[in-house]
Amino acid sequence: MKTALITGVSGGIGKAIAQEFIDKGYFVIGQYNSNKEGVDEFANELKNQNKSQNFFAVKCDLTSTTEITKMMDGILNSFKSLSVLVNNAGVSLTKLITETTENEWDKVFAVNLKSVYQITNRVLKGMIDKKQGKIVNISSMWGISGSSMEVAYSASKAGLIGYTKALAKEVGLSGINVNCVCPGVIDTKMNAHLSSADIIELKNQTPLNKIGKPTDVAKLVYFLSSDNADFITGQIISCDGGFIL
Repeated sequence: MKTALITGVSGGIGKAIAQEFIDKGYFVIGQYNSNKEGVDEFANELKNQNKSQNFFAVKCDLTSTTEITKMMDGILNSFKSLSVLVNNAGVSLTKLITETTENEWDKVFAVNLKSVYQITNRVLKGMIDKKQGKIVNISSMWGISGSSMEVAYSASKAGLIGYTKALAKEVGLSGINVNCVCPGVIDTKMNAHLSSADIIELKNQTPLNKIGKPTDVAKLVYFLSSDNADFITGQIISCDGGFIL
């Protein structure tokens, strides 16, 4: 059975990605931090599907190098190597850059970019030894175009795009594919604060005239992790209904 590590599994997109991989027969290790309720809810759903044996959740604060080291030591002691790594975890910050504190900036970059480097470095050794592996990083449409009031977030997600391209070149000869998915406006709890008017406006700005679903992102991530994507690497693929065209 193939094994996938998916970070940020308690959120809407992370949960959908985990479900997609489990449905395809993977054993999924799902990282989460504070949203235990979301993980427990997902675990109960899997139990009802008779698939709970294919999922294991691990709590880890991705701003802490100590906790990341402990998590990865435990995972690699148990599984030796992983077939797929999905760096999905992320935190947002909506704030004027002139009011953004250094601590807030550091937290955004710690979760959205530094933890990706730390986790990926630990996973790469096993993938390099096996001469195969798939890594998918989840950025954002704002990593491509930038967003006012989200400078720290946009910068961290843009950094993830550059990281993806460079890493794909570096590990390609080792048989490892590295790609990046940039979601647009997706129907998750993160966007639950949006009013009906906001949703209508966002739909109007989207060529497909609709809001994306977590499964839209999940299916793309799975494709990039499958044998069907063996000749695809270093790509930055939008899943935004054409929002930033």
